[in-house]
Amino acid sequence: MRGSGVATIPPMPIDFKQTTLPNGLTIIAEVNPDSHTAAVGFFVKAGTRDEDKPVMGVSHFLEHMMFKGTARRTADDVNREFDEIGANYNAFTSHEQTVYYAHVLPEFLPRAIDLLGDMLRPALREDDFAMEKNVILEEISMYDDRPTWRMQDALVENHFGQHPLGYRVLGTTDSITALSAEQMRTYFGHRYSPDNIIVAAAGCLDFDAFVADVSQAAGAWAPTGAAREYVDPAVAGGARTLEDAKVSRHYLGLMCPAPSAQDDQRYAAKVLADILGDSEGSRIYWALVDPGLADEADFSYHPYDQTGAYFGYASCDPDRAEQVESILLKTIDVLAGSITDDELTRAKNKLATAATLQGERPAGRMQSLGGQWLYRGAYTPLADELGRLMAVTADDLAGVLERFPFQPRTLLRLAPKG
Repeated sequence: MRGSGVATIPPMPIDFKQTTLPNGLTIIAEVNPDSHTAAVGFFVKAGTRDEDKPVMGVSHFLEHMMFKGTARRTADDVNREFDEIGANYNAFTSHEQTVYYAHVLPEFLPRAIDLLGDMLRPALREDDFAMEKNVILEEISMYDDRPTWRMQDALVENHFGQHPLGYRVLGTTDSITALSAEQMRTYFGHRYSPDNIIVAAAGCLDFDAFVADVSQAAGAWAPTGAAREYVDPAVAGGARTLEDAKVSRHYLGLMCPAPSAQDDQRYAAKVLADILGDSEGSRIYWALVDPGLADEADFSYHPYDQTGAYFGYASCDPDRAEQVESILLKTIDVLAGSITDDELTRAKNKLATAATLQGERPAGRMQSLGGQWLYRGAYTPLADELGRLMAVTADDLAGVLERFPFQPRTLLRLAPKG
């Protein structure tokens, strides 16, 4: 304020740092002195696509076992110590990665690193394994009772076929029942190698001290040379209908190829999917949800490692199934050449806002940093990400549509029986 006599203190610059330990563990951080918290995550390049089919679900099962104790801590110790430092902590497993993370006050970052590092060298005791197997089997049964999950699992299986990206993250009742603790230990011993792990952090932290803490926790881990096998999925498309007497709604899923996580066209693909199927204000929303033809409908873009996919979804009354499917497919098919400047601008603004909101929290930036490095081995500042997103043009959309024309198309319908 002019004349107030109060000096304005400019914000401190955000600084990216990176190093690699002698055992191959990569450490990255975006240091922001103006943050009031810090977040750290251990990103393991191990997911469902890295599994052999007989042990499908081992990555997710292993994630559970990380919380069951170590040589130094019991399961109760792990949870109690996270609570003692007030951490927002958790883990998740996807088709391509398993991530363990904590968001804490800066003074508790060393303890969070010690906890996470210790967790990633779990005891994997037989009795814990047997007990947790029942939890996993119950989780599979729970998701089998949810029509949207059943539809999605079947859709992904049909789309990717025998490729490991078509495997189920939770595994199946058969694969988990047959899985042994020794098979899990073998998978862990190979995949949880330091040269297959990235430790990412963001927020208020001292990088040298951060590296020292990570080195103390993980510097002695022995590398195994774990590497992902890349085989392009053979996508043929096609349609399939499943019927279930317990289902009362009609569910429709759609998948088709899209740019990969490494492809520069990923920005255009993201904008395109938002124009077509954002949950509010998109073409599919106005065509199906707003008039009450479907209770849910959307279309989204999912980049994978060296491949990618678009996902479409709708749920509706069974009497409207044919109408909803026809409108959904028509809305997709007429997109090319019909996108307006207003639609392009709105989509970019929405996506830029969402990315900025995520980036304002250290936990959000940590997740972005880890994902960037896992897929591309490079750092992109938030400002650069926003710049590339906002630079997407109508010609860029036409280019990605020409290369990925929503074909071949995999359709999966889950409908009431009879």
